[in-house]
Amino acid sequence: MTSKEELLQELSEAIISCKKDAVLAAVEKAKQVMEPAEIIGGVLFERGKLFLPHVMMAADAMTAGVKVLEADMPAGTETKKLGVIVNGTVEGDVHDIGKSIVSTMLQSAGFEVHDIGRDVPIKNFVEKAKEVNANMIGISALMTTTLQGQREVIELLKEEGMREKVKVMVGGAPATQAWADKIGADCYAENASEAVAKAKELLVGK
Repeated sequence: MTSKEELLQELSEAIISCKKDAVLAAVEKAKQVMEPAEIIGGVLFERGKLFLPHVMMAADAMTAGVKVLEADMPAGTETKKLGVIVNGTVEGDVHDIGKSIVSTMLQSAGFEVHDIGRDVPIKNFVEKAKEVNANMIGISALMTTTLQGQREVIELLKEEGMREKVKVMVGGAPATQAWADKIGADCYAENASEAVAKAKELLVGK
């Protein structure tokens, strides 16, 4: 039987080839021995695997693979949600594959997730958080030029008197723990699996 490492390598190569059919075939093969969340966490958008221009070229293939896996993921607990999270990519940044994967993983873990998309104006993060009474805002930035938007969301939360009750998670290729500390974010997540773990830690205490 093919090992998990070999399956993930096959999937990674299929994504790099930008061929949707190859990605879907690799996903189906991996599903025989791995959980959907494990496949997503294992290769799709883990940091450092693909350079950003390549990610953009492979976007369609990656999205198709994630959609197949989403259908097989548990919907999360309907009776009791772990928390309410607003998740989006900052204004000026049109990358949203990683952010969408984080939203999917959080949802399947039992959080109520409001994904507000990409290229989102700063005020929209705060307005949506007010509207849905969010416990956390997830802010993605995939370019150094848009990283500043993460700081601006935090500053606006302070201005609106909401910072104490809304946790902030930052992520994206140029973001780091040092950056999160500098701007006063509650946590930094390097990938989707870590985002789920950090959200549980901050909102559920486990």
